[in-house]
Amino acid sequence: MDSDGMRDARGTHANPVPRPAGPPEVPAAPSTPPRPAAPPGAPPLPDGSAFVAWLRTARPEALPGVWRFGHRPRPDEEPERIPGRQLLSGALIAFLVGWLIWSLLWNGYLGGWWVVPLELFTPDSWRENNDRVGNAILWYSYYTVIALAIMLGVARLGRWAEVWRRYGPPAWRTTARDTQAPPPAPEEDPVTWPALRAAGAHDAAERLTAEARQGLMRDVDHARITRAWQGVRSGRHSLATFTDAVLTHGSGACPHPSGARDLPVRQARHDLVTGQVRIGTAADDARNPYAYRGAGLALGPDLLGTSLLAVGPAGSGKTGSLVRPLTESLCLHALAGRAAVVVVGAAGADLGPADAYDVVVRIGNPDSVYDLDLYGGTTDPDEAAVVLAEALVGDLADPHTGGDTRRSATVLSQLLGPFHAVHGRFPGIPELRQLLDGSPGPLAELRQKLRSAGQDSLLRELDARERQLGRPGDVGGVLADRVALLDRPAFAPFFDTSGRTRPFSLKALDHPVRVRIDLPERGHADASRMLARLVLAQFTASVPVREDRSLFACLVLDDASGVVTPEAVRGVQRLRSAGAGVVLTLRTLDDVPRPLRGPLLGAIGCRMALSGLTPWDGQDFAEVWGKEWTEARDVTDRQIIAETPAGKAVHMLRRVITGKAPTARAVTVRQVERERWSASELAHAVPAGHAVLSLTSVKGEHAPPLLVDLRG
Repeated sequence: MDSDGMRDARGTHANPVPRPAGPPEVPAAPSTPPRPAAPPGAPPLPDGSAFVAWLRTARPEALPGVWRFGHRPRPDEEPERIPGRQLLSGALIAFLVGWLIWSLLWNGYLGGWWVVPLELFTPDSWRENNDRVGNAILWYSYYTVIALAIMLGVARLGRWAEVWRRYGPPAWRTTARDTQAPPPAPEEDPVTWPALRAAGAHDAAERLTAEARQGLMRDVDHARITRAWQGVRSGRHSLATFTDAVLTHGSGACPHPSGARDLPVRQARHDLVTGQVRIGTAADDARNPYAYRGAGLALGPDLLGTSLLAVGPAGSGKTGSLVRPLTESLCLHALAGRAAVVVVGAAGADLGPADAYDVVVRIGNPDSVYDLDLYGGTTDPDEAAVVLAEALVGDLADPHTGGDTRRSATVLSQLLGPFHAVHGRFPGIPELRQLLDGSPGPLAELRQKLRSAGQDSLLRELDARERQLGRPGDVGGVLADRVALLDRPAFAPFFDTSGRTRPFSLKALDHPVRVRIDLPERGHADASRMLARLVLAQFTASVPVREDRSLFACLVLDDASGVVTPEAVRGVQRLRSAGAGVVLTLRTLDDVPRPLRGPLLGAIGCRMALSGLTPWDGQDFAEVWGKEWTEARDVTDRQIIAETPAGKAVHMLRRVITGKAPTARAVTVRQVERERWSASELAHAVPAGHAVLSLTSVKGEHAPPLLVDLRG
């Protein structure tokens, strides 16, 4: 990508890094934009009615993680609901009882007491037989009152009102209201862009409204223009520039620098109004809170800002059910100018087509257009040394002190500083390996150039490095061995610092860029893990110092085995306040050193345990999810002993019929504290295609561990 060099790192970008979509930079839009893809759940209609219906769909406020598109909130507690079979049978029995009582009264089997009220409160003349019409009216009116009284009694007893609400016309009308919601008022209709009209941009609102109804706008366009409008309200852009861009290009205004208005293909359901992507459905399980049961589960930047860790064996659905939908969602957010995403995975992983990304770095593939900046785009030798040391020996660092990483950073800074002062760049892989090995030729040449440049302070750094060579405890040899993993013919065209290649630097996350990095896991497993640590270290170092933290930055590591280090855990803890997050997947927590498992689960806000988890992995999740107070019911059956001959005969007959002795049941209810999900349940009670997911939002809202059907 070309660049104007204003924010690019070390002048290494040949093509422009996508900048935030906004009115100041508006390239010419095509005269006839392609037909927009329909939003999720809406069939493609040429008149745009599907998009209008999608935009008008209610998105009520909901609990963390609930898919808000068309959501119908439920009460927090489950109401007492009688089973349908029991309800209908009770209503029928009550009706038969009422009919029986009426028959007995009508036929006089219950005596004449029921006509006493009529005789007490009416004059005798009303009941005389000479007035047959009046007499008939009186008695039949009285019969009607008695019948209504019986009917009201049996209706209350048989819960006829509940039968009416559940199976009668009220239930039919509710369904009709749900399928045919009335259009909103004009001042609240999102299709008409009321915020623009309130600010005086009536012409721009009219243009956008017309294109939405004509089918020329898609969900990405709506999200992108909304983001640009937020820039106007915050003062970053002027209203006149925004209005001019919309009047000129319509729904194609304020485009992403790549010019793309959608992804080549979508596999998940996205809602860019709320920023969510649906990953499954909360199971209708007693262990889930009632308000979540049956609701769609979704993730967005508000949850990913606390980072996410997913643990499950191969084939449990980490990539297909979680990583792929999340990468799609983040790429759509990038096209809308809301996010920057870096996806790291093995070559050939199902992370979407290459056309869905702006930058694709295929390390070890000679056809790769882009290279990876080994030093993260910095010109500070100390900063470069810290990041590189974390990548090289972070997995060897003491989980409590991290001493190896600090010593390694010191050794690297003793070499990177002098080399950068002489050459104006950092060393490449072969040069760095020679310096760490202590080869006399390169060190002598570097010393001579430092003397010629009068760099006495850096000469002292080089002298200190030479004194440490070969001494016990020197980590230079370990660093040289780790660098040797990258000094292979397959990586020869990569990590070049001379300017001949086009390295990508994570300093570019100031812009809504979509990046994919393919690691050469086949035959280079150790090098791949080291490169994954390098990307994570560069991400946690560069993201917190960005200027625009409203642009959400996310790093997705499809396999974080060997990546979790003490410094990585500390870096993840700092991301929440920086408007960023990471998504990590592991096959097992055994890939994380034991002292770091607790700190990692504590630093991550969203935790997912997929089916097939081992009991010892489940124990770590059970501990971090803690316990809750629940109601326990103890049922005790006590044998009934008859004392009379008749009672003994009845008990004997009952035993002959049922085969069991007569018993009396006693139920004891008490409050006990139990684990939300035990290690055994996580290992054996999570069905295939399901996961247990707990969520935390950047605002501090929590969702308890939920059983989620990832196939729903």
